[in-house]
Amino acid sequence: MNTIRKSSKDELLYNTKSEMIVTNIIRNRRSIYANEFTGEDIPDKILQEILVNATWAPTHKMTEPWRFIVFKGKYLEEYGQYVSEYYKEYYKDKLSHDDFIAKCDFLREYPLKAACMIGVILDKHPKANLPEWEEVAAVSSAVQNMALTCTAYNIGSYWSTPDSAIDFVKKFGLKENEQSLGLVFLGCYDHTNHHSKKKRSSIDEKVSYME
Repeated sequence: MNTIRKSSKDELLYNTKSEMIVTNIIRNRRSIYANEFTGEDIPDKILQEILVNATWAPTHKMTEPWRFIVFKGKYLEEYGQYVSEYYKEYYKDKLSHDDFIAKCDFLREYPLKAACMIGVILDKHPKANLPEWEEVAAVSSAVQNMALTCTAYNIGSYWSTPDSAIDFVKKFGLKENEQSLGLVFLGCYDHTNHHSKKKRSSIDEKVSYME
């Protein structure tokens, strides 16, 4: 259990170990792409934990405007075929013949090492009368909860939102009030040898204090 004590100035001081764990997970979250996955499966218990944690995202009026579809097995192959066909015309005149064939092969094989893909669906509440951006923000927070949980378990993840991913999810029976927001790829990867060179801007460039 986390311990909380009061300082002489009645300031709340939180358990330093817990703070460091949360900060470490947030700052080490990275998008890990499917071509970096190893093809290993994710235990059902951990996958369930990832999905449950998603549902603990903040949601105005408790509308919980999210729905998820977990794609595994043959659906990874199906998406590979789908995305390869989806962009065939786009790349046909932009690449040499050999590069075009290589690109189609890459797209077709790209999802195959993922443990699963999770279709992300905005389930807009019909009566809550909330602006759509608030509902999208709630779903985005749910996806961030997935990503942070994956990081805690050394599982790779990233949210894919090109037209191909959005349109693929649409094929699976969306209702009139639902909208596809793409696919989250999950997979195992060699986290011991993965080093991201991406950096964040200084907080001084992003924050103003009004006192």
